Amino acid sequence: MDTALQSMIANMPEKTGKSLEAWQKILRSKSFQKHSEAVNFLKNEHGLTHGFANTIVHLSKDQGASSDDLLTAQYKGKEHLLPIFERVRKAVEGLGDDVTITPKKTSVSFIRKKQFALINPATKTRLDLGLKLVGEPLTTRLENSGPFGSMCTHRVRLEKPEDVDKELLSWLKQAYEKAQ
Repeated sequence: MDTALQSMIANMPEKTGKSLEAWQKILRSKSFQKHSEAVNFLKNEHGLTHGFANTIVHLSKDQGASSDDLLTAQYKGKEHLLPIFERVRKAVEGLGDDVTITPKKTSVSFIRKKQFALINPATKTRLDLGLKLVGEPLTTRLENSGPFGSMCTHRVRLEKPEDVDKELLSWLKQAYEKAQ
């Protein structure tokens, strides 16, 4: 997925009021024969711009996979990393009832009004947790965002469940609070 599309998806909740997953759920509740019918529905009934409507409809065509299927595919051959992911997910769920957790093909986004974190199995031995912490200084652990680009400002490498510690939880909470 190119950077522009990733940015569009990340900004979707702020710009349209809903996450990509929420828009896809709306489209699944209707029946459209043509791509243009679905685009026009989103534009006319929900006031979306053509760019967002077209992108949502296009990405919805690939939505046969459930969230569980997407996670299974992400962690195939890396199942030993799932306990780390589960600790992060549990911590994020505990931040508030306004969090949306959106599994995608290669990552999972954590969104409030804006995306505040993103996690993916970066290698066979490590997860990368991207955080949106504008203005937070870099440290040896809280690195530059690296492969996340503008989607996140920082990255933390997670290799074992114990890496989800008090320091990491405080960064997650801080990112969540800034995503209002």
